[in-house]
Amino acid sequence: MVRNAMRPAQGLFAAIICLAAMAGEARADWSRVSSEAEFRDIVAGRVLVRPLIRLEVTPGGQITGRGAQWDVSGSWRWKDGYFCRTLHWGGDDLGYNCQEVRSDGTRIRFRSDRGTGDFADFRLR
Repeated sequence: MVRNAMRPAQGLFAAIICLAAMAGEARADWSRVSSEAEFRDIVAGRVLVRPLIRLEVTPGGQITGRGAQWDVSGSWRWKDGYFCRTLHWGGDDLGYNCQEVRSDGTRIRFRSDRGTGDFADFRLR
């Protein structure tokens, strides 16, 4: 039998993202980030933080940081009103995905699959 092996921390990482996402859904007034210029203003010089995750999404198109105990790297571009990124986490290619972006001023939310999928909220520091 062949199993799709998952690192123990990956399961924990996914569970934390889901729980935090559910808690954040009902609390805030999230405004859609509709332009690349607005997105760049939000992330410039900021660190995106959630439990076990710290990321920098630079205005120049790079993504760097740590998720659990593994490095995160990638790149992004703005396309048709969405944040489109490639991402690598701990050596795993998480692929390309275009995401809807919203912000409430102190946090930023990325919703996968052009706003129809799962979301993750990050505090802006």
